[in-house]
Amino acid sequence: MSAPAATPSIPVTVLTGYLGAGKTTLLNRILTEDHGKRYAVIVNEFGEIGIDNDLVVDTDEEVFEMNNGCICCTVRGDLIRVVENLAKRRGSFDAILVETTGIADPVPVAQTFFMDEEVRKFARLDAVVTLVDAKFFLDRLGDAPEAEDQVAFADVIVLNKTDLVTPEELREVEKTLRQLNPYASIHKATRSGVALDAILDRGSFDLDRVLELDPSFLEADEHDHDHDHVCGPDCDHDHHHHDHDHDHHHGHETHHDTEVTSVSLKGGELNPDKILGWISEITQAQGPNILRLKGILAFPNEPKRYVVQGVHMIVEGDLQRDWKPGEPHESRLVFIGRKLDRAELEAAFRAAAA
Repeated sequence: MSAPAATPSIPVTVLTGYLGAGKTTLLNRILTEDHGKRYAVIVNEFGEIGIDNDLVVDTDEEVFEMNNGCICCTVRGDLIRVVENLAKRRGSFDAILVETTGIADPVPVAQTFFMDEEVRKFARLDAVVTLVDAKFFLDRLGDAPEAEDQVAFADVIVLNKTDLVTPEELREVEKTLRQLNPYASIHKATRSGVALDAILDRGSFDLDRVLELDPSFLEADEHDHDHDHVCGPDCDHDHHHHDHDHDHHHGHETHHDTEVTSVSLKGGELNPDKILGWISEITQAQGPNILRLKGILAFPNEPKRYVVQGVHMIVEGDLQRDWKPGEPHESRLVFIGRKLDRAELEAAFRAAAA
């Protein structure tokens, strides 16, 4: 008999979003809709007494709790244990859902699926889905850095409770979401009513897969750049990349002083030793401020594209598909984070040119 090494890994969707954004409502929808898939559910609680577990609808799925609330190193250990237990029951479910607590940083959860070897063999991070409360999100930016981080880290954003705001307020929220994260797809919803195929099993965390679907995914720059390609079918807004402050002229002026910015770097072929050495150095030195890093790199005399992505200090990359005939050998690298020094990043990127 041949070894079962080629068993496909189990997709994991992380549901995040600030308190009250609608995560449990969405989770219950996923568990009750008729889609023919079986989910293992991991709920992360905040506080000693778990109640989220009791809020999740009664289904055949088993719900696993992690009762520490501090989504940091302790949660990583908890999550590894839960996933390793699930690995022993492979075949009884098709995918895993992780619902984080509302004040959680999703990064350590995502890191778990890269750091632990056993977890990596069994499961793959499919997407980080962030729910946003359209009514209160802008208020949260002033007092809850977690809400900002959750958006900046998202692969998919569900802009929820759109029925509770005016069209002008909704546009305001969307522009701020785009400022925080120019790359996530945005889906507007009421009562977490988003099409499940828009958020589940999308391969959104797999950068190469995203680029296959949308080659211009990493092409945000300082000019007005159309991002309609990453929006939902009901999208009717313009997506432009904004820096720290931006003015909206519809009768009033607002400034959302968000700390999170993104820097996009673009160039030709790069010296692999120089660029990979620099990425390693900067992520070790500035890791806490780097929420996400992703890119495609072109190396001289290398027929394949090098795809790199990072979360804080964890960076991984490898050669993936061949460059297509006629495809320009361009390198593109994106940082999303805090206190990013654009000039410094651009200079180091240029210095790595082949």
